[in-house]
Amino acid sequence: MAKVAFLGLGVMGGPMAGHLAAKGHEVTVYNRTTAKAEAWVATHGGRFAPTPAKAAQGADFVMACVGNDDDLRAVCTGPDGAFAGMTEGTVFVDHTTVSAKITAEMHAAAAERGVAFVDAPVSGGQAGAENGQLVVMCGGDAAAFARAEPVIAAYAKLCKRLGDSGAGQLTKMVNQICIAGLVQGLAEGLHFAEKAGLDGRAVVEVIGGGAAGSWQMVNRYETMVEDRFDFGFAVDWMRKDLGICLATADENGASLPVTALVDQFYKDVQKLGGGRWDTSSLIRRLRTMG
Repeated sequence: MAKVAFLGLGVMGGPMAGHLAAKGHEVTVYNRTTAKAEAWVATHGGRFAPTPAKAAQGADFVMACVGNDDDLRAVCTGPDGAFAGMTEGTVFVDHTTVSAKITAEMHAAAAERGVAFVDAPVSGGQAGAENGQLVVMCGGDAAAFARAEPVIAAYAKLCKRLGDSGAGQLTKMVNQICIAGLVQGLAEGLHFAEKAGLDGRAVVEVIGGGAAGSWQMVNRYETMVEDRFDFGFAVDWMRKDLGICLATADENGASLPVTALVDQFYKDVQKLGGGRWDTSSLIRRLRTMG
């Protein structure tokens, strides 16, 4: 069992840290809102620390799952950042979905202190975190990944290294690009079924087992038919992720016309007040259009 610090106890990080504690790891948590850290300790045991640096002291591994590039930089660097509390030879694992640029920056900052840095964004949403069934896509030094993988296994059904530093974040971008098109296609299909007078559930029962089937169809069609969108990944976060994808595409020359279009559709959903709705709410946009 390892000594682990976990930074960030949101809808993803809280359950992930809980699985580490349940597996017997010695867990110290940090959260920007102290009350949330106190509540986590009351439920799972372990202890909480007032700063990332103090949480990281004595830890073999430091895991982070925060909001964005700026949040990651804040918990890593500076006198109260995790790197200041980590000793040479320890491993930092970043589960946040961030840009490859900040990953390169943090990888370099960690290396200056003799700390390994593994970028390890996740897919599977809140349910995957709660059930310990996340897919973790990693980039970084092979030896550091090999050390971290058994710890990550506490909340992962699949954990794979895709290459050197940044490869995990780039793979997560591919994941979000694919999801954007899938959800829009599903929304359009169900909307068409409604307009055609078909029973959406019956339609999915037939087509779901064929070539049109997908995780999104299986897990989101029911709530989409019912016009309920309080499940899974929020539109605000998806737009953050798609912004990273589009900015990276500008740098590497990739053409992402569908992704760019769906990003604007999500902007429309935000204007409807749906920033915290889940990503399947693209169908609500179609319904409001007539």
